[in-house]
Amino acid sequence: MIKFYKILLFFICVCASVKAQQKPQYTQYILNNYIINPAITGIENYIDIKAATRQQWTGLQNAPQTSYLTAHMPLGKTNDWQSSTSFGMVGENPLGRNYKYDYAAAEPHHGIGVVAVVDETGPLSNTSFNLTYAYHIGLAPKLNLSVGVGAGVSKISLNTNDITLENPNDEAITRGGTINKLKPDINAGVWLYSVDFFAGASVQQLLPQTLSFSENSTYNTGKTVPHFFVTGGYRFWLNDDITVVPSVMLKVVNPAPLGVDVNLKVSFRDKLWIGGAYRKDDSFSGLVGFNVGSLFNLGYSYDFTTSALNTVSRGSHEIVLGFLLNNRYKVTCPQKLW
Repeated sequence: MIKFYKILLFFICVCASVKAQQKPQYTQYILNNYIINPAITGIENYIDIKAATRQQWTGLQNAPQTSYLTAHMPLGKTNDWQSSTSFGMVGENPLGRNYKYDYAAAEPHHGIGVVAVVDETGPLSNTSFNLTYAYHIGLAPKLNLSVGVGAGVSKISLNTNDITLENPNDEAITRGGTINKLKPDINAGVWLYSVDFFAGASVQQLLPQTLSFSENSTYNTGKTVPHFFVTGGYRFWLNDDITVVPSVMLKVVNPAPLGVDVNLKVSFRDKLWIGGAYRKDDSFSGLVGFNVGSLFNLGYSYDFTTSALNTVSRGSHEIVLGFLLNNRYKVTCPQKLW
């Protein structure tokens, strides 16, 4: 059982560190921008499945833990390339200059997908399930634009058995085990992408909802708020084997300060990548990943906490595992989303 003052202190620390975000944060957003932007739905030629887990602030009791599963695929998409693969033959480097010159905008097509996220912090948890749809068009020979929407439901739960109040009759929280609140969940986004760059904007929790765990209307002042994301990145070719991708993500959650994530990813051919990241007023991160054949890829990141929580936290771990199903072209890494 957790004493009330300990819960209060814990959540003050959490809110101060994550800037009052209600949605999870991800260090490896560059591996799966789809988790924050539905416009990416169906961007590749295969079924893109990713499963991830994030253990935040390890060593701190009841710290945030997040897991997600995403899957999306194209519908009505014709071949992007005339040959059987995007780069002439299976196994040839898709990041090389030959691929850069042969890059072509995708034919107009639809995409569908699904996103499931479980986010837990102490006695609070948020489980969301969304279906997504996007439409992709070519604006120029090497430029694409997509727009997407997602809709579903979020279940926000509070386990009152994990809370001991100084006043057992406090009306701020209705007693009796786990309290569940179901709320509609809508998000939307746009995505502009080419061989050298990507840029996108999205919003989650588009419909603000009242949130309360009490039967007393006096305490019905909590609510969910929209989360806005702006992302962008550019790919530089150092040579035929090595590319460097700096990227940035801005997060706007009123009334919290602007959130800034900066990421740098260095890839060698289609086999290995390493990188680093910085989250303003929160952490520095190291990242590493592998593309294993044409079936799956794996990414890992470790966050070195720089906020006041670094005295009690041993940092944060995040693992992302991806699968490329129905990958008839045997590509070994994404071409449109990198």
